[in-house]
Amino acid sequence: MDGDRIYLDYAATTPLDPRVLEAMLPYMTERFGNPNSIHSFGREARLAIDEAREKIAQLLNCQPSEIVFTSGGTESDNLALRGIAEAYRQKGNHIITTAIEHHAVLRTCKALEDMGFSVTYLPVDEHGLVSPEQVAEAVNERTILVSVMHANNEIGTIEPVAEIVKAVKEKRPDILVHTDAVQTVGHISVDIQELGVDLLSFSAHKFYGPKGVGGLFIRKGVRLVPQLTGGGQERNRRSGTENVAGIVGMAKALEIAIAEMSNELPRLQSLRDELIAGVLNRIPDSRLNGHPTQRLPHNANFSFRGIDSETLLLQLDMHGIAASSGSACSSGSLEPSHVLLALGLDYELAISSLRLTLGRFTSHEHILRVLDLLPNIVERLRALSRSLRV
Repeated sequence: MDGDRIYLDYAATTPLDPRVLEAMLPYMTERFGNPNSIHSFGREARLAIDEAREKIAQLLNCQPSEIVFTSGGTESDNLALRGIAEAYRQKGNHIITTAIEHHAVLRTCKALEDMGFSVTYLPVDEHGLVSPEQVAEAVNERTILVSVMHANNEIGTIEPVAEIVKAVKEKRPDILVHTDAVQTVGHISVDIQELGVDLLSFSAHKFYGPKGVGGLFIRKGVRLVPQLTGGGQERNRRSGTENVAGIVGMAKALEIAIAEMSNELPRLQSLRDELIAGVLNRIPDSRLNGHPTQRLPHNANFSFRGIDSETLLLQLDMHGIAASSGSACSSGSLEPSHVLLALGLDYELAISSLRLTLGRFTSHEHILRVLDLLPNIVERLRALSRSLRV
């Protein structure tokens, strides 16, 4: 990483681990075969995919045949929601989700509403939590799918997915449950059998793997209508020539992330807690968004009344600090975060958010530098805002 700059936007994307690049390179050069060809070049590529699928399945605790490779989290979410909705439409047309899901889920649900489906968008509490009881109460005789994210990408709140699955299945065992685990796979323990979900989305570039590749766990026996038709790859669930190098890289990245998690997780939690305490103690009228403890180990999201996020981010960038105000997929939007509004924040607080997400290359010195710079920047911007209002 550049010694003069501090990167605190790991929730948006992570740098490619050099060990992952090393594993990928042969499949970009001499082992370039199409995995669907029967000659030796193709068999080499097919073996690499099979081994990667087995490794990912082992790490997530599922069967290799239950993993479908996609282009990333957005496609995985779309495949899960659209694929299930179309496959089970004769059985019902009701879907349950939450108000704080990623746009890959929310906008897909809106599109399904245009196709005649009914969607319940459950509210969350002031910390961004949805309760298992809430979800179960929303179930009716036409419900076919529940989709609740494992952890929120903006505020870091971890949802009680296992308990939600249990509550839903106790009421209606036939209802399928999907979770968007893009922010949790590779960062906290994700055991598919413990969660009990029927579908789970993940994306390589969130855990030091390459961009443009992800996966969807689909429990054995779950029917799904493919959204890409063609050669019938991925057991007829996702057509298209597989991204061999990307898939190999994703498996290697996940293997490294899980192997190093026992050391990395407490290190990041400690830095995160120091950052949160420092910001709240040094900056008046500051607020932590999300659950105080039930949150991702690397996520800190704040609001500072009296300023706007865009100006704050530009000031931080001028000082060499890369951060965000929320989802990278919504960058450029002047609208307040739908997540923060769902927490009950007013407009002024919702447009003044700052998301700082830590990662493998974040040091204690980086945290100290942020805590040294941020209070002065916030005070300066507040003073400027007050003078403009006079």
